Amino acid sequence: MTTLPDRPNTALLVIDVQNDVVAGAHDRDRVVATIAVLVGKARAAGAPVVWVQHSGEQLPQGSDGWQFVPELSRDESEPLVPKRYADAFEETDLEEVLAGLRVGRLIVSGAQTDECIRSTLHGAVVRGYDATLVSDAHTTEDQSEWGAPPPGLVIAHTNLYWHHHTAPGRTAGTAPADAVDFSASAPSR
Repeated sequence: MTTLPDRPNTALLVIDVQNDVVAGAHDRDRVVATIAVLVGKARAAGAPVVWVQHSGEQLPQGSDGWQFVPELSRDESEPLVPKRYADAFEETDLEEVLAGLRVGRLIVSGAQTDECIRSTLHGAVVRGYDATLVSDAHTTEDQSEWGAPPPGLVIAHTNLYWHHHTAPGRTAGTAPADAVDFSASAPSR
C-alpha cells in the first residue's frame, strides 16, 4: 500500500515511446502493441494515462525522432510530462500531476529498460509510490558492443529484480499486460 496519504488511484505511465528512442529497440513492434493495449485498458477503466516524453541534445524537442511513435496516440486530455533526465520525477511536474490525480500506484511501461524505466521505478518507490513494472511492455536497444548484456537479458534481469523489490510500506512487482489491474489494489506477484 502506498505511503502517500489520500492517493487511492492508479495511473499508467507511458515512458519515452518515441520514434528515435525505440527505433532499434528489442522486440519493438510487439512491445509498442502491448503498450497500446494497456493504454486502451487504462482508458476503459477510467484510470489516468500519463505520457512522459524525453528531450535532450540527441533528441531535440519538436524533431521527428522526439515524437511519440505513430502506433500510440495521446488524448489531449491526458497529462504530458516533458523530461530531460532518466528519472521522470527529476525536475519535472510529474509529482504535481500525480498528486492532482490522487495517484499512489503506478503501472510502468516504455523505454529504455536500463535507463529511464529503472530510474523512474526507483524514483517512484523512494517517493512513496507503489510501482508495478509491466513485464512485457518495456524494451531497450542493444548496447552489448559497450559491454551490456543483450537486450533480452537486460529486460529479463530487470523483471527479475523488480519482481522481488520491496520497500517499507510500499509495494513493487511485475505483471504481464494481460494481468494488469487498474484498481487500487496491490500488484500481482
